[in-house]
Amino acid sequence: MILKVKQDVQEQEMTKVELFEIIRREHFLHGNGIRKISRERGIHRRMVRQALDNAIPPNRKNVEREAPVLRTAHKQLVDKWLEADKTAPRKQRHTARRIWQRLRAETDFTGAESTIRRFVGRRRRELGLSREAFVPLSHEPGKEAEVDWYEADVDFPWGRERVYFFQMRSCYSGREFNIAFPRQTQRAFLEGHVLAFKYFGGVFERLRYDNLKSAVKRVLRGRRRVETDKFTALRSHYLFDSEFCRVGLDGAHEKGGVEGGLGRFRRTHLVPVPQVESYEALNRLLLDACFRDDSRRMEGRVTTIIEDWEKERDLLRSLPKDSFPTEAAGTLMVNRKGCVKLRSNQYSVPIRLVGRQVEYRLHTQKIELLHSGEVVAVHPRLQERHGIHLQLDHYVELLWYKPGALNRSLPLRQARERGEWPASYDRLFSVLEERFNKAEAARQMLAVLMLHRDFSPEEVFMAVELAFELGCFDAGAISVLVRQLTSNEVIAAPLQGIGSLSRYDRPVEGLEAYDALLSPQTVMAVH
Repeated sequence: MILKVKQDVQEQEMTKVELFEIIRREHFLHGNGIRKISRERGIHRRMVRQALDNAIPPNRKNVEREAPVLRTAHKQLVDKWLEADKTAPRKQRHTARRIWQRLRAETDFTGAESTIRRFVGRRRRELGLSREAFVPLSHEPGKEAEVDWYEADVDFPWGRERVYFFQMRSCYSGREFNIAFPRQTQRAFLEGHVLAFKYFGGVFERLRYDNLKSAVKRVLRGRRRVETDKFTALRSHYLFDSEFCRVGLDGAHEKGGVEGGLGRFRRTHLVPVPQVESYEALNRLLLDACFRDDSRRMEGRVTTIIEDWEKERDLLRSLPKDSFPTEAAGTLMVNRKGCVKLRSNQYSVPIRLVGRQVEYRLHTQKIELLHSGEVVAVHPRLQERHGIHLQLDHYVELLWYKPGALNRSLPLRQARERGEWPASYDRLFSVLEERFNKAEAARQMLAVLMLHRDFSPEEVFMAVELAFELGCFDAGAISVLVRQLTSNEVIAAPLQGIGSLSRYDRPVEGLEAYDALLSPQTVMAVH
C-alpha cells in the first residue's frame, strides 16, 4: 500500500507546494495523524510537521562546498597576498575581484569570480567591511568633469616613496586621466590640468572640486569661495566654470564619480605596489593604463568608455593656442663651482658661465636653466633639501686644464651612480693610463666625453666597445669609429696611436761638429 502511494506521488510529479496542500487537507479536513500521513505518503514526519506549520515550503539551505577548481596551491597564494596586504597601504590592498583577476592571469585557475568572493569573504569576515552607497546621476556629454588627488606608494630604486596622483574624470563617458607627482603642490595641480586638457583634446564646461588649498584660499558661507589667483588665472585661460563641493565627508558624495574612479584605478593598476625606475617611467605606466581602460565597460552600461567618448569628444571646448604657463621663473647667479642654488639645492651649468646670471624655469619635476635665451642645462628637480645635481659635461673644459681632478671629481661620481659612465669607460681609462701619463690619459678621456656633444651616448658607447675589438686605444681613433658608425661607412681599424710609431725611432747624430761654428775664429771669418 505504501509503495503504491509512493509510486503515485512520483507519477504525478507534484511540486512541494502541492504536496504540502495534500498533507494539510488530510490532517485538518480528514483528521489523519502525522504518523499515518508519513507512512501512507512515504515521507518523513519532519516534512509533515513543516506542512502543518506553514503552507509555504521553507527555502532550501545552501550548503557551502569547496570548489574543486580552487586547489590548495591557489588558496596558499591567496593567503600570501592577503598576508602581504597587512603591510601594504590601506588603499592599495587586494579586493576579491583583483585577486580573481590575478589568479586567472598568473595561474591556471579557471573558476568563477563568485568562487573567489566566497573564499576571500570567509577570510575577511572579521574585518566587518561595508560598502558605501551612491545615488545614480545623469550627465550630458562634454559638460562636466571631476578632479581630485589620491595617494599610493611606489617602489623606486632609491626605496619606497609616497606618490601623489592627479586625476581628471569625465562625468559622461567615465574616461580618466592620471599623472603622478612627487608633491601635492599648487604647481603640480596647475600642471595636471594643462596635461589633462591636452590628453582629452579639449576643455569641459564645468569642473567640480573638493576645497583644495591649491584652488581655495577661504571657504565662505554656502557655495561661495575665495579662490587663489593662480587658479583664477588658469580658469580664465581655459574659460571653464568651477564648482566646489560641501566641506567634509558629505562633499565627497557630490563627486562620487572621481571618488570611485580613483579607487578603482588604484586597486586595478597600483596593486601590488608598482616597481619603476623613475617618475617618467611611472607616468608612462599610468598613460598605458588609461588607454587600456578605454575599452572597459562600466557597470550598468552596454557601451564601452571609448564608445561613449566618441560621442563626447567633439562637444568639448577647443584648447587655446598656448598652454597655461605653470612654471616659476627668475634669475640666479652662477657660483665659482659652476652651480646655481635654488631652494637649498644646487644644479650645475657650463663652467664658462661662472660669475654670470642665468634664468631658470622651475617645473614640478625638472628645472631648466637658460642664458641669452638658450637652454644650457636641464636637471631633474631635487625633492630633498641640500641636494646637488651635477653634469660631467659642464666641467670638461675646466678638467682639461686640471686633469688630475677628474678621478676625484663629484661630477664623475654622480655620472657613475646614474649609469652615464659605463664600465667600458673605466676599462678604457685604465688602458690609457698604461700607455700615457695620468694627465694625458685624463685628457684622452675628456676628448671621448666631448663626443657626447655631437653623438648620442649609445653611439659613443658602441664606438668604445668597437675600439677594444680593433685595438684602438686613443680618443682620435674612437672619434673616427663613431663617425663611421653614424655614417654607415665600412668600419676599418683607424691608424694606431702615435705612441705605436716609436719602433721607427733612430738615434740622433752627435752635435759636436756644430760647436766649431761657435768658435771666435769661425765667427770672424764669417764677418
